[in-house]
Amino acid sequence: MRHTHGSIEVVCGSMFSGKTDELIRRLVRATIAKQKVQVFKPAIDVRYAAEKVTSHAGSNYDAIPVEKAANVREKLEVDTTVVGIDEAQFFDLEIVQVAQELADRGIRVIVAGLDMDFKGQPFGPMPGLMAIADFVTKVHAVCVRCGSNALFSHRMSDKEQIVLLGEKDIYEPLCRPCYNKANARP
Repeated sequence: MRHTHGSIEVVCGSMFSGKTDELIRRLVRATIAKQKVQVFKPAIDVRYAAEKVTSHAGSNYDAIPVEKAANVREKLEVDTTVVGIDEAQFFDLEIVQVAQELADRGIRVIVAGLDMDFKGQPFGPMPGLMAIADFVTKVHAVCVRCGSNALFSHRMSDKEQIVLLGEKDIYEPLCRPCYNKANARP
C-alpha cells in the first residue's frame, strides 16, 4: 500500500460553468490510477439521475445520494482513497467537518459546488470548504448576454427561496455588469 496524503480540492463557480465536468474529470483520472473512488451527492438533487452525478453537458459518474453530511461518514468504505462530493452547497454545514476529517485520514476529497446563491451571497457550507481547501479552482460560465466570463447564477423567476433546483429554464449565467443590470430595481 502506498502512502497517501489527504487533501481537499474545491471546484466552484456559477451554474453552467463546468464544475461537475471538472469533478468527473478528476474522478475518472483517479479511477484510471486504480484508486478507490466513492462519490456522494445530496439526495434532493434528482434532476438527471438519483444515483449519478451528471453535468449539464451530459457526462456522469455513479454516486451515492445522502440526506446529510454525516451520512458520508456512515457510507464510506474502508478502502476508499478518493471521495467526490457534488452540489456541496446543498449540504448542511457539517460537510466542512466531514471533509476535514477525511483529508486528515489521508483521503483526497474533491468537492464541487456553487460558491454563490442567486442573490450573489456565499452559498451554504461553500465558504467554509473553500477556507480549509488545499486547492480552490474557480470556473466560469459564459455570460449569455454579453459573452464575458460569468460568475453569477441569475434566477429568472420571482421565487425567493434559496434552494430552487432548476436548469436553463430558471437560471442564466451572467457577468457582474449584466447581473447588476438584471437585478436593478426601477
